[in-house]
Amino acid sequence: MLRSPLLPTGALALRQTFDRALNESLTGGPFQTLWSRMGSESPVAQVMPIDVYATDDHAMVLAAVPGMKPEDLEVTVHQNTVSLSGTISKLVDTEQAKDITWYVHEVGSGTYRRSVTLPFPIDAEQVQASFEDGIVRVILPRAERARPRRIAIHSRQPEAIGAGATDETEAS
Repeated sequence: MLRSPLLPTGALALRQTFDRALNESLTGGPFQTLWSRMGSESPVAQVMPIDVYATDDHAMVLAAVPGMKPEDLEVTVHQNTVSLSGTISKLVDTEQAKDITWYVHEVGSGTYRRSVTLPFPIDAEQVQASFEDGIVRVILPRAERARPRRIAIHSRQPEAIGAGATDETEAS
């Protein structure tokens, strides 16, 4: 145990307890991992861990949803915001868990949600979602007006060399 010459032992233990409680409260939300929340009985929707990246053609959202089934998930798109939500049922409430003795119960349950607003418009009619190995993949095509385009540059000045030359002047 860490000892401080400035604080009595009891005060140091109190300070460490306070620091731990403060750190745990500040590291909630998106900074807390899915795994460290397991077993939470909170009625508030928990944060679903995601990765988001974009190419010139689309954005991709990957969400870790261990324990969920495709029918337990919902993906919605409104303008340039995509929202994912899903529910993991309580194993304790199933027939399978009847008449058993729990020694450790850390597998989480409850509602998980996450929304991301992209910095560009998307084509909601073309959005696709797939589910494999506990990962949801959502492909969000950029709206045609939001895709990068190469712009041709036209000059208003005639070419400096050979401008205005005709076949007759070149022949003489």
